[in-house]
Parts: sequence; structure tokens; C-alpha cells
Amino acid sequence: MNKYLLRRLLTFSIILLINTNGFSQMKLIKKLFSDEADTTRSSSFLPLPAIGYAQETGAELGAVSLYSFYTDRKDTLTRTSRLIGIATLTTKRQSNLQLKSDIWTPQNKYHITSEIRYKNFPFNFYGIGNSTLELNEDPITQKLFKLNAGIEKKLGKISFSGFSLAYESYRFNDKDPGGIYSTDPGIYDKDGGKVLYFGITQIIDNRNSNTYTTKGTYLKLNYSYAPDFWGGSNYSGSLIKLDLRNFNSLSKKTVFGINAHFQSIGGNNTPFYLLPQMGNDEMMRGYYSGRYRDYNLMALQSEIRLRLHPRIGMAAFAAAGNVYSNGNLKLAHFKPSVGGGFRYFYDIERGLSVRMDYAIAEQNPGEKRQSGFYLSLGEAF
Repeated sequence: MNKYLLRRLLTFSIILLINTNGFSQMKLIKKLFSDEADTTRSSSFLPLPAIGYAQETGAELGAVSLYSFYTDRKDTLTRTSRLIGIATLTTKRQSNLQLKSDIWTPQNKYHITSEIRYKNFPFNFYGIGNSTLELNEDPITQKLFKLNAGIEKKLGKISFSGFSLAYESYRFNDKDPGGIYSTDPGIYDKDGGKVLYFGITQIIDNRNSNTYTTKGTYLKLNYSYAPDFWGGSNYSGSLIKLDLRNFNSLSKKTVFGINAHFQSIGGNNTPFYLLPQMGNDEMMRGYYSGRYRDYNLMALQSEIRLRLHPRIGMAAFAAAGNVYSNGNLKLAHFKPSVGGGFRYFYDIERGLSVRMDYAIAEQNPGEKRQSGFYLSLGEAF
């Protein structure tokens, strides 16, 4: 993860130099540094450069952008809607393109999400399970296309029900044959495949904000089923996801949040690329995404957020998580993660921020301690 440190630091250092919404420089400075919230509920656009370098990709250049708005500017209870776009290219002809939407209709009657993603990017594979070794690191090239959408309708004061649809297509190639990827017989569908999920979703949500929550509870349960549409080696089975969050204000400037996450996949001959993976910029920070993967994932994290100033915040967090095969859950196998971070709120009224976190994780015998540096838009949960 640290190989992207340069990109993230440069992104953060020049964020204040970008002209958003076509405003003049003086209006931009006022927008970014004023202590006053924008009560007009006007739309907000934030573009960020993406610059980095890694040995397997070469130089990487691109952009990240966030557009936030209200579908009803007059209704103060209508939640913030967001569009996020990512586009990067490398000198070795690799690419990462992503467009995500999170839309709340007037009075929050409907919640609509979508994602389109194409990824032609390498990753490091370490095997399957909760005790993979760094020495087994095997570089793999992948081509991923993902398309998903979901819609939930408000059926009660805090209840939402809906359905989801997801299509995923994967292609892989072992860059260095002879490693664990090509020799481990437990790795299924090494060339890749495709899957189509149909899902149902139930949400309980009484948070006071969907961007910077200071009180309330959020519970999302999703069950998805992948029928055998294509036959052959393509996957068919079910996937369960549970996301639980709770927030309490300890003072006017301090918030305590806790987040529990669970995933479980079932079916015959489940491909390695569909197995739940531990580690990213939202849960189990400090672990390389995909270093540990298995049929089930369980993780718990807590975070204390301190709003020192309308524009400035800090956070400290701790987490524990585990991936495991069916019937093999052991508390002793849970892995730790701790860290802290800095927040810059570029939109006070919506609570939208640029988040910079550093986390440290476990250190296996004979290996360096696992860690990660992250720069992201919005809170981890």
C-alpha cells in the first residue's frame, strides 16, 4: 500500500490549488477556509489529481472527482447525493476507471446506488486463508468489469427495503508461473469467469446524516443469489453481507462510532476472486486488500472523531478482523489494526471531508509489520 504514498501526498498538497465550480480564486479561498457553512444547499464539485508510481505499473496519472448535491434544496431533511468518478492510466498501459452514484430522492423516499468499473491492474496474490505468508507473494494481472445497481424504498420512518443487481467479469494471468497461484490446487477458476447476482436488501437507518454522522444507527442486510446462467466453471451460489454502524456524541466536538461487518459466500467450487477479502481504506485499515481471503469475513472497528474546528478534524481507530472457512471461526485468530488520521472538511454544511489515515497491523514472524497510508473522500463508515 505504501507504494501509493507519493500519489496521495501530492493529491493532498495541491487540493487547495484547484479551481472548483468555476469560482474565482478569491471565492475559492473563502469557500475552502471560511468557518461558515454554505446554507444555500447549492451543489459542490471537488476534483483531485492522482499521481503515483509503482514498479509493476510505472508512472500513474489520473483524476478523482466528487460532485455532491441535493435532489430537493428546499427540504432540509433530504440527504446529500453524491457522484464519484475515478480515472487513472499508467505508462504500462494499465487503467482504472470507476463511476459511483449514491442518490437520495426528495424526502428520502428512494435511495438509489450504482457503480460502473473497469480495472486493468495487477495485484499481489498470497493464497487463501487467514495465515498466508509474505514469501508466497505472487504478482497477478487482472481485467475486471463490474456493473451493479440497487434501489431501496422508504417503507417506514427508518425502514428501507429494496433489491440489487450485480454483474462481474474477471480475467487473470499469472505474471510469474511457478508460484503459489499456479501450484496451489485449492485455488479455483484461475483464468477468471463471470457472475450475475440478484439480491434483496433491508435497511434500518435513523442516522442524523449520511456523510458525517454524530448520532444514530444504521443496519444493512443484503442477500444475493447467483444462478447458473452460463454453466461450465462459472459460479452459482449465494452471498450474505451485513453492515452495522452506531454513533453517539460524547460532546459537541467528539463522536464515538462502532462498525461491525460480516460477509459469507456459499456454493460449489467458489472462485478465489469472489471470496471475501480483508483490508481496505474503510475496514481493517493497515492490511493489503486480498492478503487474507476466505469463505467468511468478520470484522469490528471503533473510531473516535474529534472536530477541532469546522474545517479540521482528527480521528483514532482500532479494529479486529478475521477471514475463515466454514465452521472454523476462532477468536484467537482475529487480527488487530490501530491507527489515526486527519480530516479536512471542504464542505462544512454537508460534512464532506478529505480523509488521511495511517494504520498499523500485525507483524508475522520473519516479516515486516503490515501497515497502510490512505487518502480518501469521506469517512470510513
